[in-house]
Amino acid sequence: MSTLKYFIKNIDKITDLTMEHIELISLAMCFALIIWISIGILIRNHNKLANGLLGVASIIMSIPSISIYGILVTIPGFGLSRLSAVFALVLYAMLPIMRNVYLALNEVDESIIEAARGMGMKKNQILWKIQLPLAFPIIFAGVRVALVMMVGIATLAVYIGERNLGRLIQQGITRTHMDMVLTGGLLVAILAIVVDGVMALIQKKLISPGLHLDS
Repeated sequence: MSTLKYFIKNIDKITDLTMEHIELISLAMCFALIIWISIGILIRNHNKLANGLLGVASIIMSIPSISIYGILVTIPGFGLSRLSAVFALVLYAMLPIMRNVYLALNEVDESIIEAARGMGMKKNQILWKIQLPLAFPIIFAGVRVALVMMVGIATLAVYIGERNLGRLIQQGITRTHMDMVLTGGLLVAILAIVVDGVMALIQKKLISPGLHLDS
């Protein structure tokens, strides 16, 4: 009950922090989509390069996010800034997005590609008209995973100067204000669930029923 009272009393502040949280992950996702989908497409026919990059992505994924933030703030040009927060989130999106793009494009049935070649289609036409549409469900699944993951990882960006829902948790722990901590934790969890739900709805709308993956 006291947590609800805290929420109602501080609704304006909480709304601002929620919007800042959404703005940060939206900005990071835009960059992640451009970078990792492009690289995933470029490495689709280069297995050694792909394995190397996916290995790097796996290593990055295994590093605690607070460590990544700590490393970035020491690099000239980054520091305690939104650039560091965005860059870290983009790095964490590397594995789920790039891997899914690479795997999805390479899993398109070779007989379909051969049929397209027989019809006179060129490589770029096959990529854009055949491979990407067929690979889209798997690519979208990777984007969905990356986006939900960002919601949680962004919370720790408060330690490098970001204002988002993580601030409620951070300041709540510092002040031993459990209602503040609980409010922040619940809102981050709810935001992750909502984001995942919205992505599931978009997936159903955009992807042909015959290509749907199990949600």
